[in-house]
Amino acid sequence: MGTFFQNITQIFQTHGLAFLQASWITIEITAVSLVFATIIGLIFAFFKISGNIVLQKIADIYIILIRGTPLIVQLMFLYYGISNLVTLSDFTAGALALGIHLGAYIAEIFRGAIQSIDRGQMEAARSLGMPYSLAMRRIIFPQALKRAIPPLGNQFIIGLKDSALVAYIAVTELFNTALSVQGENYMPFETYFVVGVYYLILVFIFTLILNKVEAKLDTGRSKTKKSQGEVRAV
Repeated sequence: MGTFFQNITQIFQTHGLAFLQASWITIEITAVSLVFATIIGLIFAFFKISGNIVLQKIADIYIILIRGTPLIVQLMFLYYGISNLVTLSDFTAGALALGIHLGAYIAEIFRGAIQSIDRGQMEAARSLGMPYSLAMRRIIFPQALKRAIPPLGNQFIIGLKDSALVAYIAVTELFNTALSVQGENYMPFETYFVVGVYYLILVFIFTLILNKVEAKLDTGRSKTKKSQGEVRAV
């Protein structure tokens, strides 16, 4: 056990800076992929709830293909496919491939959140002469977004951990760095233990941020309900 902790200390001392730099790259590629995924998810969520059967089928095919195949297969397929069409850096291609993967799950989250809002609200808005797009933007979607925050948060954390797979397309993030370090020191167990600690810290920080966002939204809802109750009492 003493040797184990000595090896851990040695890895932190020797490669701590490299892991910190790799952690930043992991954060960057996760953030970029989540932006892509959110945009893609919104587009396909609206395809799913649209009245256009062609758009619905396109969304269904996309979601079935993504959810029905392993992420590593999609990553390799999309990475080499994108690289054959346009010249992109490993980072950009990896972020885009991850975004396409995560977008299928985010699309379903948005679809479920939007459809969970009472249809009467949309009908009331349309009866007042409000266009569908305006009613969706001002009435339905803000409520749906609040309901989507918890599952979106979970999906974002999954995206952070899934970003480890971009190591296989040469992006020098945390897991790729661990592969290189253990190849140098021949201490795979200790090295993967260290990288696991870094991932755990990142997930912990991300979870704290998401919890604060959820708490702020809950506070806003509580104040709104309180104000509505005071109005009714008057």
